[in-house]
Amino acid sequence: MKISNEVKVGIIAIVSLGLLVLGFNFLKGKKLWSDDTTLYANYGNVQGLQKSNPVIINGMQVGNVYDIRTDEHMRNIIVELNITKDVKVPTNSICIIRTNPISSPSVEIRIGDATTYLNSKDSIRTLPPTGSLDAILENIDPVLAQVKKTVNSLDTLLVNFNSVLDPNVKGNLAATFENLKTISSSMIVSSNSLQTLLNAQTGALAKTLNNTNAITANLAANGEKINHVVSNIDQTTTRLAALEFDKTLNSLNATIADLQAIVHKASSSDGSLGKLMNDPVLYNNLASTGNKLNLLIDDIRLNPKRYVSISVFGKKASRNPLMVPLPDTLNSPYYIEKVN
Repeated sequence: MKISNEVKVGIIAIVSLGLLVLGFNFLKGKKLWSDDTTLYANYGNVQGLQKSNPVIINGMQVGNVYDIRTDEHMRNIIVELNITKDVKVPTNSICIIRTNPISSPSVEIRIGDATTYLNSKDSIRTLPPTGSLDAILENIDPVLAQVKKTVNSLDTLLVNFNSVLDPNVKGNLAATFENLKTISSSMIVSSNSLQTLLNAQTGALAKTLNNTNAITANLAANGEKINHVVSNIDQTTTRLAALEFDKTLNSLNATIADLQAIVHKASSSDGSLGKLMNDPVLYNNLASTGNKLNLLIDDIRLNPKRYVSISVFGKKASRNPLMVPLPDTLNSPYYIEKVN
């Protein structure tokens, strides 16, 4: 069965549209052939979070940000998370946004200890976004907690010291002072570590802030270049939008229709071109004329005196007329016969 050009164009258009939809979903970070888990997180500020940013659990990427929606007042921002890994998220898990001054933000899910798990399309608990400074403070927080614990221990020790005069605890006085000495040493080590971290010249916090200042300074210095690049992109998209795709497609369809009409006329026997291609009478007449012309040329070549006589005495030709043309060097289809 012969497939028309319209059907071919339609099939190509449907396949192209399908590939476009699949490619668009793939670029948005959603798998094409698997059932992913979708979770919703509600924020008041997403700190520059974009679609396709990673979703991380315990330092491992398990999905992407699929969509970000908000209301007209910009007070309630819904972040749709697409979990591609086969993981179970407990119901008491917490979702936070991690910002980074040198890369794009990410979404981190802190796994809870509940025995029930979130299903697809469920909402997950959230906390306000945290930045790099908050992460540093989180690293400092365990040291401060240890100091607080030590102070509480010291307070307990002082309370117990009030009962030193009791004869029952005199035997424990030496051990108590030894423990106090150990606790004091630990406090000194902890304070030295904290001082090293917070040192204005060589501390990790100072270096991080210096690196942040250097990055922002570079961004400010290249602001004009960034604006120029954005302007070029805007001009390019404007030109692409101004292209008359509908007019071009209509012209292409009209050209295809005219070509089909020409092919139809050529294949039919109504027009001159169709008769020339399909009518065998013309071929037979041309073949017959060629045979006769070859016979005439061969006879003129063999008996020139029959057609052009230059004899002074008017002598007649001594040969009979040629009835069958002679074979040539081009593999002529004529029969080879001896000429009398």
